[in-house]
Amino acid sequence: MWYWLFKYIFMGPLLALLGRPKVEGLEHIPDSGPAILASNHLAVADSFYLPLVVRRRITFLAKSEYFTGTGVKGWFNRWFYTVAGQVPIDRTDADAAQAALDTAKRLLTDGKLLGMYPEGTRSPDGRLYKGKTGLARLALETGVPVIPVAMIGTDVVNPPGSKMWRFGRVTVRFGEPMDFSRFDGLAGNRFIERAVIDEVIYELMKLSGQEYVDIYAASVKEAAPGATPGGPGQPPARIPETAAG
Repeated sequence: MWYWLFKYIFMGPLLALLGRPKVEGLEHIPDSGPAILASNHLAVADSFYLPLVVRRRITFLAKSEYFTGTGVKGWFNRWFYTVAGQVPIDRTDADAAQAALDTAKRLLTDGKLLGMYPEGTRSPDGRLYKGKTGLARLALETGVPVIPVAMIGTDVVNPPGSKMWRFGRVTVRFGEPMDFSRFDGLAGNRFIERAVIDEVIYELMKLSGQEYVDIYAASVKEAAPGATPGGPGQPPARIPETAAG
């Protein structure tokens, strides 16, 4: 209940006023059944504007730190992220990664829409970064469609590093569902998983118009302040529809 109250009464009208969201390709979202919404990630606001424009409820996997705070603030954060459709995951080691994958598979088995950010973290500079293969493995193991989503302008409404929100124009652009059934039985093959996630990132690049950088966004964030390791890379190679590995 709280999810819908926040969406339509408490936060939705304010988000609509600030971002005046424009939606393209909404017909690609299925009326029922599971799907992975694979989005680029520019700002915290992405996790608010995407659910705002989709009629169905979207569940995101969120870092467990959002749920482990203490005191009144910690309680409020746990409550807020829970009612906003976030499911906590531990990202500290390999076992935690498998647990996150199992949680995601359970949600998809239940017919949910699962929101994921294949870059793994927010872009540090507005460019599109190399995708992590967890989403690819999930898509291959479950066989559900992957719907690419380009968030545009959320970093203007909600500038990274700032607690202030501003007026702007947000566009949410959905691409056609991506089917990876040609790779059936190849989940766990790291070359196939890399090919799948590169194809997803390629679609995001086309939808968003972002410049692609062939390194992980986390690598940039871990670098010294002001440093931008790497540089513009070639777009990830798109795998032919008939390729099987």
